[in-house]
Amino acid sequence: MSRTIAVADIGGTHARFALAEIDGGHVVKLHEPVTLKTAEHASFQTAWQEFGTHLDRPLPTELGMAFAGPVGGELLKLTNNPWVIRPALMEEKLGVERHVIVNDFGAVAHAVAELRDDDFLNLFGPSEPLPRDGVTSVMGPGTGLGVAALLRCDGHVHVIETEGGHVDFAPLDSLEDKILAHLRQSFRRVSVERVACGSGLTNIHAALAAVEGQPLIPRDDKELWSAALEGSDSLAAAALDRFCLILGAVAGDLALAHGANAVVIAGGLGLRLRDHLPKSGFETRFVAKGRFERRMEAMPVKLITHPQPGLLGAAAAFAKVYQ
Repeated sequence: MSRTIAVADIGGTHARFALAEIDGGHVVKLHEPVTLKTAEHASFQTAWQEFGTHLDRPLPTELGMAFAGPVGGELLKLTNNPWVIRPALMEEKLGVERHVIVNDFGAVAHAVAELRDDDFLNLFGPSEPLPRDGVTSVMGPGTGLGVAALLRCDGHVHVIETEGGHVDFAPLDSLEDKILAHLRQSFRRVSVERVACGSGLTNIHAALAAVEGQPLIPRDDKELWSAALEGSDSLAAAALDRFCLILGAVAGDLALAHGANAVVIAGGLGLRLRDHLPKSGFETRFVAKGRFERRMEAMPVKLITHPQPGLLGAAAAFAKVYQ
């Protein structure tokens, strides 16, 4: 018999909540989500309470949570958000008797294992379903750069949570050498997340302006992304082209590091880039891995089209533990 749990997807910008029905270790239904801005709430507890006001029933006592930061330990700190969460106090503060907390891209990997083939859009490589055995690399740009690995073996599913978005940025041409040199003036260490997430476009744009000796007109991330995607600003468009090149290189590197036979792109920017990525240099950089080019060409690269993979994955992670 199915039962109702609460699920949450907590990121740097938004906190998403929903009810979910689970049964037999799987997600039967995900209800309509409630999306709140983290900047408008002092803590997870106050956001949780607001979510409760949207329901016509008491909040469930079971919770699956996707969390944008390292999990484990007595204190959880979001990577790009000032909230802190103490799992030991969840029953006292929230009335939650059982919970499962997974990294946000660990949750997306759980969702990949649950989703149907028609929940993915094939971007590059063979147009075939995701392999049912082996490793699928799951990654994507949002407030940060999330990375996880999904291992399928003998009918079993294993999710490996990682912090792969924090590996070092490796320039591949002279312009990227200049971008790295510019970013080193602001950051002691330049990880790929500095150039391959929402704010990464802003960092690349500023570096390109410096390279060309152009004055930098201050813009927020949202405005810059709109100008880049519309092509209404040539420098913003150039920054987006470079963003896609870098993202392709990083996706290929991660696939090699994971020993993957497929890649899934998700993240808050994934769907916004669905039309742009196939026209960009992403595929060229993804494949350009020297002696492994044939392997990369044979690897499907897909985009999740499900609107809430974090919430779905949080529910799937809970269902796997408490069947």
